[in-house]
Amino acid sequence: MHQTRIIMIMAIFISTSPVLAQEDADLAKQLANPVAALISVPFQLNYDENMGTDGRGDMLRINIQPVVPFSISDDWNLISRTILPVIDQSHFPGPGQSESGLGDTVQSLFFSPREPTASGWILGAGPVFLLPTATDDLLGAKKWGAGPTAVALKQVGPWTYGGLFNHIESFAGDSNRNDISATFIQPFLTYVTDSKTTFALNTEATYDWESEEWAVPINFSVSQLLMAGKRPISVSAGVRYWAESTSIGAEDWGFRLAVTLLYPK
Repeated sequence: MHQTRIIMIMAIFISTSPVLAQEDADLAKQLANPVAALISVPFQLNYDENMGTDGRGDMLRINIQPVVPFSISDDWNLISRTILPVIDQSHFPGPGQSESGLGDTVQSLFFSPREPTASGWILGAGPVFLLPTATDDLLGAKKWGAGPTAVALKQVGPWTYGGLFNHIESFAGDSNRNDISATFIQPFLTYVTDSKTTFALNTEATYDWESEEWAVPINFSVSQLLMAGKRPISVSAGVRYWAESTSIGAEDWGFRLAVTLLYPK
């Protein structure tokens, strides 16, 4: 059962929490910046329920999200952001349909100036790709997709605010599967305390132009920068409320746990 697995993961999550880091005061603010020149590897666990055609489905999704910056000139960085989901779903999309495995990969590349603009905005833009890496028909779209992505944010004192956008259109793949035309919008707001605790509020809204449906989860999370031996990590926990959902999407409440491995220069 998903509930047993969740309890086990939460126990590991709590038991491995190390001692609070006392160095690198800017590291927590870099984590709030999607195009920071910081190598990080988040492992993000998401749980949602009340899904599927009869509302009895649930899904446990672990997103593996490595972020790797590359210096391409004295003035520009290239930031690679990958999302590879590992999914365990039950009674979704319909009763009796359950599957576990890899989902489709979303790969974003942001070309980002090393320095903010004169008014303090940090910018990035580039292409985003959908790769059909799903190990089962129920876990992916079986389509190749591509489109633009962009991010803009500003950091003022302990505050970070801004937004991330992408749009993906399918261009190849299984002709028997539905085409993809989806817009993703993620406004975000974070506050970092002196103890490197981060409070974050965002939405991860998606509009499906094919079905003309919105999916709008509102996420609130708290994260803490810590040390695991000599390695800085960030651990976080949060809740999610589905303000709007698709006809078979999640409803009501979900939650998120995450551990992020950090590799500062």
